[in-house]
Parts: sequence; C-alpha cells; structure tokens
Amino acid sequence: LQDMLDNWLKVQSTWLYLEPIFSSEDIVKQMPEEGEKFAQVDAEWRDIMNATKEAPDVIAIGNDKERLNRLVDCNELLDEIQKGLAAYLEKKRLFFPRFFFLSNDEMLEILSETKDPTKVQPHLKKCFEGIAKLKFSDGEDGHEEHDILSMISEEKEEVPLKDIISVQQANGAVEKWLLQVEAAMFDNIAYITGEGIKSYGAKPRDQWVLDWPGMVVLVVTAVFWTKQVTEAISDGTRAVGKYEEKCTKDLMNIVDRVRGELTSLQRKTLGALVVMDVHARDVVANLAKNKVSSPTDFDWQAQLRSYWEEDASGARDFTAIMRIMSAEVEYGYEYLGNSSRLVITPLTDRCYMTLMGA
Repeated sequence: LQDMLDNWLKVQSTWLYLEPIFSSEDIVKQMPEEGEKFAQVDAEWRDIMNATKEAPDVIAIGNDKERLNRLVDCNELLDEIQKGLAAYLEKKRLFFPRFFFLSNDEMLEILSETKDPTKVQPHLKKCFEGIAKLKFSDGEDGHEEHDILSMISEEKEEVPLKDIISVQQANGAVEKWLLQVEAAMFDNIAYITGEGIKSYGAKPRDQWVLDWPGMVVLVVTAVFWTKQVTEAISDGTRAVGKYEEKCTKDLMNIVDRVRGELTSLQRKTLGALVVMDVHARDVVANLAKNKVSSPTDFDWQAQLRSYWEEDASGARDFTAIMRIMSAEVEYGYEYLGNSSRLVITPLTDRCYMTLMGA
C-alpha cells in the first residue's frame, strides 16, 4: 500500500506540473516526442482516477498490483519527459544565453506563448539591464504586426531602433528574435553614440545634452573631456588651470539648466551628468594642483579615460574605448536606460582600476 501511495503521489505532483505545459500547442509542436509520451501518461492517469472514483475501496486498491505497475510505468515515462524538457530548455539557453537569468517556469511561460511575443515583456528586465519593454507595432503604422520598433527603459526613455526587427521571420522561435534584439541594442547604442559625437559641437553643451539618451550623453561627454584634458596637459600647467575653470563653468551651466523647466526624463539625465561633471572637475583640479605636464603622468593615467577610436576588430568603423593605467576595454553598448549615478569617491576609482585590470 505504501508503494502504491508513493507512486500515486509522485505521478499526481508531476502530472500537475507538466499538464499546463503540454496543454500548450506551441510546446507540443516543439517537443513532439515528449508531447506524445505525456498524452499517454495523461490518458493512463485519467483512467486510473476515474476507476478510483467509481470504486474507492482502499483495501481493493491497495492489493491491485496491476494499478501499481501502471503507476510505476507512468513515473518512468514522466521522468523521461522531464529529462527531455530539461534538455530542451538547455538548448534554448545555449542559443540565447540570457535565458540563464530566467527560471524554468518563466522560460516555459514564454515558450508556450510563441504566437504572442508581447508575453515576453514581463521577463525582459531579467534578461536586459535597461530594457523594461519593447515597443511592438500594431500593424497599422506601415509595419507588420508585432514588428519591434524601439526599446523602452524603466524610466520611460524610448530609443528607436535603426533597423526594425521582424518577429514573424523568426517563425515562433522566441530565442531567435531576442538574439536579434540583443544585436540591435548593441548596434543602435553604438550608432547613436557616434551620431552624438558628430553633433557635440553644433550647439551649446547644456542644450545638446537634452537631445540624446542619458547613457549616450555620459559616454560622449566623457570622450570629449578625455580629449580636452589630454590637450590641456600637452599645452602646459597653465592650460590645465584654464580647463579647470571651463569645467566649472560647464557644470554651473548644467546646474542652471536643472533649475529651469525640464521633463522628468531630462532631469534624470542632467542629475547623472552633474555627478560625472563634479568628478571630472575635481580630477582636473587635482591635475592642476600637482602640476601634471605630460599625458603619461601617473596622476592622469590612473583616471578612467574614454576614447573614440577606429575599431581594431573591424566590427564597426569607430568604437568607444575605456582605459585606466595599462588596461583597455571596449565599451559594452549594453543599454542601461536613464539611471542615476552614485557619487564617485577615491574608492570608486580604485574599483575601476581593479576591475579594469582583472
């Protein structure tokens, strides 16, 4: 009787877990062998339960060896199904590694609704640092239904995609179009960064910053700060002192802009920029105080510096390179949204140095 109960409860719990999964046509299409096995178990289980309902005699059921064998067979089949399901999910994760951030249940929720790509929305934040939602076409704006038009952050910052992503071309393979979203995110942020650099001098800095996504503003201003500090150091200590005055003026212009009328999104962008500008001004003040006269001086080399250079890998024409001491890393272009920044302290600089050199 104990064997009967153990096998019965095991079948019941596993069936309850798998039944909603294999009731989805999308899952069964992708796992036909496991779907067939589950259909067999499902028929057996329902037959056993119906028979039990009609004759609920505990003594008779406990002595029914045939029923025990049927339950044991069901458990063996369910184990095979679970192994197949685990292998299927592993295959999906290897194709799109960001799926490793999702639990099995979350993945199955996505994969069981391949006809409706918007079902992915609640899980995007776990896969991408800054993408809270994707903007899908409704089919009435000249694009096909469910084409992906832009990325939207948690702060409601929207970044349009340069190349529209067609979900329909993926034929229901969620991992395929999510991989396209990842590639489009990298390409798009790199492209917008390049456009931001081209337009940087076209208007006053405190006006320019309002036209671009928050993370692009921070990268581009860091690139020009690095370039201008290097030039000032090369021109002598007096030039470094003058550049410190320019940094202070730029900072005060941004502060004045913050006091004016802005959207909440623009205010967040400027808030993060003020934090970075204060640190940049303090670094230049320290360089002037120490009379740094060469770009190879330790005080300058120990700072996190940003450069816009030709891409040695050939993947892009130009790319952002981050340097500190002898360490060099290409900028990741992971969309970060319009998040705030913590105040940069000497400990932060040490963290930059340690992480970049690791």
